[in-house]
Amino acid sequence: MSTRPDQTSRRNFLKAAGLTGAAFALGFPTTDALAGPVLNLSALPETVELTPYILIEKSGRITIMNPRPEIGQGTFQSVPALIAEELEVSLDNVTIRQTGGENKFGDTWSQAVGGSGSIRGGYMQLRKVGASAREMLGQAASQQWNVAIDECLAENATIIHKPTGRKLTYGQLAEVAAKLPVPKEPTLKDPKNFILLGKSAPRPDVPMKVSGQAQFGIDAKVAGMVYASIERCPVIGAKLISFDASPALKIKGVRQVVKVERIMGKNRFDGVAVVADNYWAALQGRKALKVQWDYQGLDKLNTTDYENNLRTLAKTDGLVGHSKGDFDKAFADSPVQLEALYETPIVSHSTMEPMNALAHYKPDGTVEVWLSSQGGDLARDELSKVLGISKDNVTVHILFNGGGFGRRITQDFATEAALLSKTIGKPVKVVWTREDDTVLGPFRPMTFSAMRGALSASGEPVALQHKVISPSIDATMDAKYDKTKADGTMLEGTSEQKYEIPNLTTRYVYAESQIPLTYWRSVTSSTLAFSHECFLDEMAHKAGKDPMDFRLAMLTKESDTKRLLTKLRAVSNWDKPLPKGWGRGVAQWEFFAGLAGQVVEVSKQTDGSVKVEKVYCVIDLGTVVNPDNVKAQIEGSVAMAITAATKDGITFENGRAKQSNFDSNRMLRINEMPVVEVHILAEGGPTIKGVGEPGLPPLAPALANAVFAATGKRIRRLPFDLANV
Repeated sequence: MSTRPDQTSRRNFLKAAGLTGAAFALGFPTTDALAGPVLNLSALPETVELTPYILIEKSGRITIMNPRPEIGQGTFQSVPALIAEELEVSLDNVTIRQTGGENKFGDTWSQAVGGSGSIRGGYMQLRKVGASAREMLGQAASQQWNVAIDECLAENATIIHKPTGRKLTYGQLAEVAAKLPVPKEPTLKDPKNFILLGKSAPRPDVPMKVSGQAQFGIDAKVAGMVYASIERCPVIGAKLISFDASPALKIKGVRQVVKVERIMGKNRFDGVAVVADNYWAALQGRKALKVQWDYQGLDKLNTTDYENNLRTLAKTDGLVGHSKGDFDKAFADSPVQLEALYETPIVSHSTMEPMNALAHYKPDGTVEVWLSSQGGDLARDELSKVLGISKDNVTVHILFNGGGFGRRITQDFATEAALLSKTIGKPVKVVWTREDDTVLGPFRPMTFSAMRGALSASGEPVALQHKVISPSIDATMDAKYDKTKADGTMLEGTSEQKYEIPNLTTRYVYAESQIPLTYWRSVTSSTLAFSHECFLDEMAHKAGKDPMDFRLAMLTKESDTKRLLTKLRAVSNWDKPLPKGWGRGVAQWEFFAGLAGQVVEVSKQTDGSVKVEKVYCVIDLGTVVNPDNVKAQIEGSVAMAITAATKDGITFENGRAKQSNFDSNRMLRINEMPVVEVHILAEGGPTIKGVGEPGLPPLAPALANAVFAATGKRIRRLPFDLANV
């Protein structure tokens, strides 16, 4: 007989594959998709196929399941640490396994990474998992010894009877503990007693990666598999007319050439797959193909015309997203008025591990895939939908990801491989070239911002309007996109800043796009923070005020933003004069993922170039799991943000991207990386905030503001060349 998730009270014995005996299995119930899984466990037989969060074998071996894929951000350590802290076990003695989108771990997004939601989404719930297990193990020991529960202490995977010193290991207690009711509200540890949380700790995945033992998606292999390289038209959306496979089939190792389809939301893109015994043969066969495409007029796209279109659209009113006060009246009545247009380009994700997928569609109508993906549940859902099969017939193995940045949220690479496997009847690994990744997208959208602001006679800000002109990420994917409403994703953060401006309005002007778009690290905040915080600097300059003073004067009420900027002012030595030829700039940004602020210092060189000397960052988290992970994430955000602000971007000519590899779509080099000093605000606030994305948006505006301070040149367009400001 089954029970609802909120009625779950028992966990039974488990003899799952790879385990050495009966095991204690524990999960937790919740209806919050971001917070964690929804389990529906009942009285189960002794031998079941079940992978809950905690497995404790009689041998003492402990396995903790990690529902959040590791894409370089540290979830392989930080998420299991939430359970391990309360369970009183060391991660050194724990096996960590990745979930693969199984139903027992919840609905969509409960096993995915994005939006900096891994810790903030499951912090309390995962601690409760560990605490519940600890209490049940303690109760089992108290029954065996016939002593009071408060005499039983959990420590290092052992229950100790404090008065006598007797000990029982978790493995010895697993069977008895599994029969006990699961505490609904277990007692959590006082943070002052934390051993793991809040402390910098080594990541268990790093030694595996350094030694080459870690398995990424691109490393996956299964018996009998073949390889494929797929020719797709660089004019995205072109239709396949015909192809001549004969030259490809002459290449040694090439087995067959077939048509395949790449699916992204409403988009269906044709491709020609060359299938071979090895990847080299597949790639050479692809190069030998003769393919004819129907561009359908899509080859007319070019960046210059598209930018001019956005500039024209900037003159229209657009749709109101948010309104406070009466902007039009306040602006018209103000003695000081400012206007500026800010422009940011299309950019690629450029994950260091090329896109890839290994798929095996089997004769029984089931499919098994091995992926570097940002969500086992995302992949499972999409494979079920595209293949027209039940999710129960989809098995997903999530391996380490060599970077995600939002690209691996879109599962086109997985479904494309699965469709190809179904066509050829074999397991097939599809590997994208760097050129495929750079040219075919999906991309971060080009985004323009028309800014208008007004000051009083004494220099106080009285009105601000932020109008966003851009295509919509959702519109390029969703056929049901509603163009009559202001797109909240494309206005992200513009009305969420804590600045006390009495008259504020945000507007959105929709622009059509033929190229697919998707979320890029920090989504639209990566572009809108640049325009918003740079324009505030323009207002401060017009008012004759210090940029930091100007911002803090708009924060008379207590807020996280005020606290953050006050801290940033202190740690960056804002009020201390810089050497001649240097300049500093400040910016902060708050959005759904979290809050961070940065001060950037630059120096003007004798050759006219500008060097980024140092970045100070303060990030507000509420609480922190691993400070070292936080610092690494901020450093990575800074590197990515400098790349997007000062390198190439993606431009189009004749319908295709001009940039195709790292020679023309350059990344920041290690000798260009500035010193980054990170300060964490983690004072136990009620709101737990994210890490992976908030460190990126403030960089571009803080850098541009610093360039202005050092050179007097205002940056309103990205990317810009530090060598020639």
